[in-house]
Amino acid sequence: MKRALAIMVGAALILLLATLTLVVMPYLQMSAEQVPPDLKPYTEKQQRGRQVYIANGCVYCHSQQPRDPSFAPGDRDRGWGRPSVPGDYANDQPHLLGTMRTGPDLFNVGARLPSIDWQLLHLYNPRVVHKDSIMPSYPFLFRHVDEAAEGDKVVYLPEAYAPESGQIVATEDALALAEYMLALDHTYPAPTLPKADKPKE
Repeated sequence: MKRALAIMVGAALILLLATLTLVVMPYLQMSAEQVPPDLKPYTEKQQRGRQVYIANGCVYCHSQQPRDPSFAPGDRDRGWGRPSVPGDYANDQPHLLGTMRTGPDLFNVGARLPSIDWQLLHLYNPRVVHKDSIMPSYPFLFRHVDEAAEGDKVVYLPEAYAPESGQIVATEDALALAEYMLALDHTYPAPTLPKADKPKE
């Protein structure tokens, strides 16, 4: 009986320690993080685009987390922007940090490429804008119509990629995804960025 009681007490202590380490301490740490005042919430359309991003597996090839130049100077040199901080993801549930960079980091793609026409061209066929791109095309996010109706967003393709007849128009999912791409603009100041050490005199 005493042995069983000791096992139960030990298990309870282990569970308590695990809860403190994995739940309470991270919660206290994250609750102290500041949300950048210029961080804008996603619109309903951008949220829809975010779901399209998730559904099509974009997170498997793209990250959204530029790293500190002290150990990853290439991120800054590529023009991906300042290092991300926890507060940048206050509106992101789930977080889409990504772990692979088969394609470029998208943390600031809305600032680097702020054209919805470019974004739609790139989604329809990445080779239109980057001839050596290995990104898959997403033609199912578009419609091939004989003639665009009023209000349709026409994607104007170069002759080599255009259909022999008719026009290519973006679906609501394509437009939403493009809007989400444009929303990825974190060029505002981040209040919790670590300050660089001053050079020694």
